[in-house]
Amino acid sequence: MWPAALTRLLKRRLAYIILVILFFVYVITKTINKNTPQHFLESDVFTVERTIPLVWRTSEEHLLSLRQLKENPTIPIGTIECRNSMQGRDLLADDRGFVCEADNILANGCCDVQHETTQYYTCETCDPATHCCGIYENCVSCCLHPERRPLLELALEQIKGRQSMVYAQVADQYELCLVKCRTNSHSVEHENRYRDPVHRFCYGPTQAHESQIEVSGMGS
Repeated sequence: MWPAALTRLLKRRLAYIILVILFFVYVITKTINKNTPQHFLESDVFTVERTIPLVWRTSEEHLLSLRQLKENPTIPIGTIECRNSMQGRDLLADDRGFVCEADNILANGCCDVQHETTQYYTCETCDPATHCCGIYENCVSCCLHPERRPLLELALEQIKGRQSMVYAQVADQYELCLVKCRTNSHSVEHENRYRDPVHRFCYGPTQAHESQIEVSGMGS
């Protein structure tokens, strides 16, 4: 008879031990979560600090590209390489500030500066008052001019919440312009309509529409 009683006693103690272990696991988990910063997708006040300085386009690079355009030099393929935007089917913007038709991209990724339709630091289709453009590639090209640095620095200061993670990862002005000119939530109102259907690619500071502020509670 005593073996049965001992078995019942051990079972009760085992249950108590399990409950105590679960309680301590719960307390430890809550403590860790309390001391861990909120994830950037869960908070609009989350900020990210850059780990490396952002590389800005220099005046020397500007003058070099301008001289190349004016002199129409024959640059051997492989001497230089360019990054270029790949968003549009018709136009591309390279990291030197040139915009050209997709057919006029050289094998090294650079726009053919000798082609008559290639443009340099063009702000065509852009509204100087709002710093927004009708064509994405024009927005990138206009944004790349060294004179845009103060405006872009102001735009970076206003970036908060979820977008801060994205902008903290860009390495230089070209990558910054690629990201900044893409259509984002600040380009629309009521989540389904462009605030300006003509100029919807913006390189300057932008503000959330009042409909977004009301929905997100940012105005409270």
